Amino acid sequence: MGMDQEKKIKRIDRAKDKSRVREKDSERLKVEENVFDVPTLKILYTLSNKGIIKAMGGAISTGKEANVFYAEGPDKELAVKIYRIASSTFKAMDAYIMKDPRFTNIRNNKRDIIFAWTRKEFQNLKRAKNAGVRVPEPVIAEKNILIMEFMGEKERPYPLLKNTYLEDDEAKLIFDTVVEYMRLLYKKANLVHADLSEYNILIDPKDLTPIFIDMGQSVTLEHPNSREFLYRDVQNILRFFSRYGIKDKPEELLKKIQAE
Repeated sequence: MGMDQEKKIKRIDRAKDKSRVREKDSERLKVEENVFDVPTLKILYTLSNKGIIKAMGGAISTGKEANVFYAEGPDKELAVKIYRIASSTFKAMDAYIMKDPRFTNIRNNKRDIIFAWTRKEFQNLKRAKNAGVRVPEPVIAEKNILIMEFMGEKERPYPLLKNTYLEDDEAKLIFDTVVEYMRLLYKKANLVHADLSEYNILIDPKDLTPIFIDMGQSVTLEHPNSREFLYRDVQNILRFFSRYGIKDKPEELLKKIQAE
């Protein structure tokens, strides 16, 4: 092992310690322990060897299925999403993966499903980006790790829609863009987000453009539940924006999204 390699490993280990020190409560510590298991660390080392990751930073977000960490890449800031293999919400993933025609040959064990889920999120982000939707650009998917463009500045992620203070006219602009993105996803990417809400949309404070995130569960239109998922997305978006005086009906919105 060369000096450089040792330095890199020390850096990743240091990031690991830093995120441990920062989180005092034991629940979070357990989460950290689960995330940085040996196989995951090995992949991180490999990715740092290949020069994809230069240094790992602290946790950006911790969720039920995955944690996201800040990282530096050779030429841009990155977000490293690590799906926990010991995930308790594995059953929920099942419903989205098992009926997805792109993933018909998955063996029904937890590890394989999580690896497939990670690949699926990578593909969904790629398709969304190609369709003109603003999403984090995916860089690489490796087993249970997805690396993508970091959406934020100075190591701080952009705020979630739910945490953004908006005037009614600003909200209307964002709403119109969100609907346009849903239309592009549907018409050009052949996708339904399937978990769209104020929790999965970031807002770029510079120009108030929305950014769709968390697309692991997004399904193609061939998925037997795609219509139901789209309707749920529409209802979520209308529920949130109704506080800004937006009163569109779900049926009108569905028409807009599905319009030729």
